[in-house]
Amino acid sequence: MTPYEKLLEENKAWAGEMIDEDPDYFNRLAHLQTPEFLWIGCSDSRVPADKITGTQPGEIFVHRNIANMVVHTDVNLLSVLDYAVNHLKVKHVIVCGHYGCGGIKAAMTNHDYQHVLNMWLRNIKDVYSMYRKELNEIKNEEQRTDRLVELNVKEQVMHLAQTAIIQRAWAHEQRPHLHGWVYGLKDGLIKSVFEMPAGTHIDNLYEYDNL
Repeated sequence: MTPYEKLLEENKAWAGEMIDEDPDYFNRLAHLQTPEFLWIGCSDSRVPADKITGTQPGEIFVHRNIANMVVHTDVNLLSVLDYAVNHLKVKHVIVCGHYGCGGIKAAMTNHDYQHVLNMWLRNIKDVYSMYRKELNEIKNEEQRTDRLVELNVKEQVMHLAQTAIIQRAWAHEQRPHLHGWVYGLKDGLIKSVFEMPAGTHIDNLYEYDNL
């Protein structure tokens, strides 16, 4: 049996188990999606949103990319955000990074990762540049990387707050609450590193006045 065939067999077994436990499970799920949370996480296979939060299908809406970035020119991310906020009416948006992130590590080097990855990693390098003094004072490489993971999460939450999507929902519906979290691969625990309640004021350069 090939690896991909094994995945299909595991799917059949899982579906059978779910029906045995609750015969109406899939019928109910097919007609209902009311998540309270949008999760913007890293694509790393070791950080599955549902597993580490104990959520079930239908409870958390998920977008993942390398190093959990919120890039203002990323139409994929913005379309997910728009749908989650304006149609699913989520109450919380979580940006969750993780210690030991390969994207963060790559951005801290001067290696050429070729055109597409270079463009993506540039966004993380910009975060490093913003906090260069603090980061350069951390001599231990692992600790410096971990701190950049935290700071990167903070900046991505700020990027969310700078979108008209979030600001409009804040102005009219006083939601969603924005959260910056970091997951620990070594202990499986999530650490909250930054919070922005609905309506938080940011630099007025980024605040829209006609929402």
